[in-house]
Amino acid sequence: MSTETAAAAEVVAPPPAGWEEARSRVYAVGLAAALPAVSRPLADADGHTLAEPLTPRTDLPAFPTSSVDGWAVRGDGPWQVVGRVLAGHTPPPLAADGSTVEIATGAMVPEGATAILRIEESTRAADGRVAGTPRPALEWRKPGEEAYAGEELLPAGTPVDPAVLGLAASCGHDTLRVRRRPRAALLVFGDELLTSGPPGAGRVRDALGPSVPAWLRRYGCQVRPADVVGPVADTLPAHVAALRAALADADLVCTTGGTMHGPVDHLHPTLEALGADYVVNTVAVRPGFPMLLARLVDDDGRVRFVAGLPGNPQSAVVALVSLVAPLLAGLQGRPMPVLPQVTLAEPVPGRGDYTHLALVRWDRVAGTAHPVRHVGSAMLRGLAGADGFAVIRPGTSGAAGDQVPVVPLPLTPGERSW
Repeated sequence: MSTETAAAAEVVAPPPAGWEEARSRVYAVGLAAALPAVSRPLADADGHTLAEPLTPRTDLPAFPTSSVDGWAVRGDGPWQVVGRVLAGHTPPPLAADGSTVEIATGAMVPEGATAILRIEESTRAADGRVAGTPRPALEWRKPGEEAYAGEELLPAGTPVDPAVLGLAASCGHDTLRVRRRPRAALLVFGDELLTSGPPGAGRVRDALGPSVPAWLRRYGCQVRPADVVGPVADTLPAHVAALRAALADADLVCTTGGTMHGPVDHLHPTLEALGADYVVNTVAVRPGFPMLLARLVDDDGRVRFVAGLPGNPQSAVVALVSLVAPLLAGLQGRPMPVLPQVTLAEPVPGRGDYTHLALVRWDRVAGTAHPVRHVGSAMLRGLAGADGFAVIRPGTSGAAGDQVPVVPLPLTPGERSW
């Protein structure tokens, strides 16, 4: 037996983790290594994650405010006009029955007011007094009607979006305590890859270098152009050097290709050389089973991760939704999302003992999922027209009308679902 044959014989493939088990495992290690909390001005907090519950600094509203334009009146009418109150001002009290002030929507209701008469339901007498019949229900917003000071409005782990920013501002916050966004990098492996022009002469165009960073950004990562490196030469020293350099700044490094044990697959020896521990090494899912997640812990306790994505493009995206998305949810302190259920509009075959992630178009109105065509591991045409992956569990197949989970693709930056 040759040395190369003996070395190959020593490689014993580990039993693949179940797909649901792998998701739970990587989420747990991500949550255990959740990124530190930082303070960000509201203008810079979009896309981050709340590190502590959002609570109002005062009651909301903080004071009684008129919900209409009209007259704040005291006692029975007709009423003598004694002033005007606009939004942004503190009015003097209404001291006497039969008095009123003109009031604008959003203005503070003066102390002593007993009702607000809508402007369109009022009349003015020749002597200037106001007459009319106020509606039985109060036409102002009471303090604490929306929330009380200190009440938890949103829990820690909530993604910050424009609605959250608006609520935080209304609560009186100028900054938010949020989880720092994960820093990610990408290493593209494979001497056969072209970075420009059409494929030919035995070489194929790299599709993952342009697309994986965009997926990572949609999952909340920071990825700079300089963080995308490759193709890295198909040698062990080049792999070790590239991964060591990427890990210097990144919380997560994704690699493409090299996850098996072929003659130029150097990822596993590279991880061994850097002292990484496997969290997951292969997953019982099709396509994309030779995916992995490894963890490195520095002497100072800093934790970093390496996600090995298969080289076939669709398989790489399967690895992203299977391992990288739950890992990033944990790192950002977000809860493990519950996958929505859809109804299959057409049959979807199973994959024996493996979970099948089948590309589908998701009609959110009808709640149905339609399988797409062109879904080979090396194909991206089907992915470009899909909304997510229907989950066909091991030992089953999907019949039309079956309810199955779906893993949505994050189709817009910062979208919450995955």
